[in-house]
Amino acid sequence: MKSMRSFHHDQRLLFISTYPPQQCGIATFTRDLASAVAARLERGGVDIAAVSEEPAAYSYPDEVALAFNRNERMDFRAIADYVNFSDYDAVCVQHEFGIFGGEEGSYLLDLLGGLRKPVVTTFHTVLAGPAQGYHRRLRQVADASDAVVVLTPTATRLLHGIYGVSPRKVRVIPHGIPDVPFADPERYKRNFGVEGRMVVMTFGLIGPSKGIEEMIEAMPAVVERHPEVIYMIVGATHPGIIAREGEVYRRSLEQKVRELGVQDNVVFHNKYLSDDELRDYLNACDIYVTPYPNREQISSGTLAYATGMGKAVISTPYWYAQDLLADGRGRLVDFHSSSSLARAIIDLVKNDDERNAMRRRAFEFGRKMCWSQVAEDYLQLFGELRSERAAGMYRSTRRPAMPARSGVVPVPPGRIYQVDAMSAYQALPPGK
Repeated sequence: MKSMRSFHHDQRLLFISTYPPQQCGIATFTRDLASAVAARLERGGVDIAAVSEEPAAYSYPDEVALAFNRNERMDFRAIADYVNFSDYDAVCVQHEFGIFGGEEGSYLLDLLGGLRKPVVTTFHTVLAGPAQGYHRRLRQVADASDAVVVLTPTATRLLHGIYGVSPRKVRVIPHGIPDVPFADPERYKRNFGVEGRMVVMTFGLIGPSKGIEEMIEAMPAVVERHPEVIYMIVGATHPGIIAREGEVYRRSLEQKVRELGVQDNVVFHNKYLSDDELRDYLNACDIYVTPYPNREQISSGTLAYATGMGKAVISTPYWYAQDLLADGRGRLVDFHSSSSLARAIIDLVKNDDERNAMRRRAFEFGRKMCWSQVAEDYLQLFGELRSERAAGMYRSTRRPAMPARSGVVPVPPGRIYQVDAMSAYQALPPGK
């Protein structure tokens, strides 16, 4: 008889999400999670169904078995049919409203409604005050999933209280982080020419949702007290913003720096970071800042990484930050308040003991967030759903997903097996 561990570690899984080389936080999350899950499997494997606006525009790695167009509704039903005739044991959907086509991502419901395999959906956004359409859509996606994963306890409370999703259906699994040693920032600062300076940092895809303006406006007050502080803004502009307006937003930030006269204390590193580069930058950081303006943000990969790597963190109190930085693992400041940011930074710069104690608490808490443990938690969940079916006791809590519009678009015979690098839909059989 197989042990429970062997059963859970012998699975074929399909993740449905955006995926690198697409520049997207969900894509990076999925790559890291899928890689960690695959590393823990004894048998089986992990494939990716990558969704984007232009599948043919990306040169995907070998683990991408399917690539489909977010705006082609027919593709979503085709994916479901393909999976049903495959040997996948479970499907894991990474959900964000902007990833999938249709109103509020409604095309996803065609895929979920057609699947006959266990479905786990990870919600990366759970709105506390959703418009009616977003409320209805998220509830439909939850109903059409066998289990739902959220990244914090707050998201569980929101799903139950606002959307009526039973807590029994929800599993809290934290955002993963790399397992790296606790580092002395001084050892890494010479790599960036900032030896002997106090490094404050924000990293990630740059856009108005990050609140960077507030941090720049805080710098004159910080520099007046601590001229050795340097604020490093690390990351490329978000591709969606580039597509709409080019680098107008970044240039506005650079102009603000000049107007405030802090050119010697604010630097931009305009590049999309590899994993190794990200670790190098974070290792050189003394204080990490996420001044996000939106309270309802329920996840942040950048905050997870900074906390887990043992950085002293200052953040506005959005939902994810409240959960992650509780119990002295960080410091929360007011929304839209450069003066609140300045006071917190000045205090931590001058208080070495408090800053280092905060770093230690954050690092120790982060050990339960390492990707290996996160992968094990997902495998446990996949295995539970699979074992219920294997024992003949499966009782799905899924409700049939309502189609995005009345009727279901038929799939042309043979379409699912089509392989054409220049087509909008591409498919390769599992185990290619």
